[in-house]
Amino acid sequence: MTGIEFKARLRLGDFTLDAAFTGEGRVTALFGPSGSGKSTILRMIAGLLKPDEGRIVLAGRVVFDSALGVDLAPRLRRVGLVFQDGLLFPHMSVRQNLLYGSWARRAKRSAAFDATVGILDLGGLLDRAPRHLSGGERQRVAIGRALLSEPAVLLMDEPVAAIDQERRAEILPYLETLTREYPIPLLYVSHALDEVDRLAQQIVLLREGQVVSNE
Repeated sequence: MTGIEFKARLRLGDFTLDAAFTGEGRVTALFGPSGSGKSTILRMIAGLLKPDEGRIVLAGRVVFDSALGVDLAPRLRRVGLVFQDGLLFPHMSVRQNLLYGSWARRAKRSAAFDATVGILDLGGLLDRAPRHLSGGERQRVAIGRALLSEPAVLLMDEPVAAIDQERRAEILPYLETLTREYPIPLLYVSHALDEVDRLAQQIVLLREGQVVSNE
């Protein structure tokens, strides 16, 4: 089953995005310079921006189709979204942040919780507050929370861009592991070629709101 089918057009001020691609691999990277439309595409897929026209299909399910009048609310799209800043709940512990992902899906704690904690090496952090975590640790928690929401598609918007080089080198192996262990289509936004080469099976190159290469 194809992970992501995207075709949409959206005008935002002087910028127009008019792009189409199909994510065939487990990890598809949206790659290009700042302002090329990468994050705009992620927000349209997640339902945070509405295209002027187009069609978006996630794991075989139509979530947006302007011709058919389909526009599912973000909470119904089964999308896990990880931003540059993990946006953890500051008043919750790591454990509570992780379990919030399950709660949002009305799911009980299961073996998936323990497996996710193990893969992301979060066992020693469960009782900590986010303010006591490093940048890399916060991102690992954010990724775990997204995974535990049982998404059909996982979207990552430059998840290591705000982390220093040392922490970035630490988190990339975790991303490699989860892409092997979880059979979830991942759309990964980056402007760092080394990240894309390391993680993605398919690269969609964007420039000025258009797809210029899809390999």
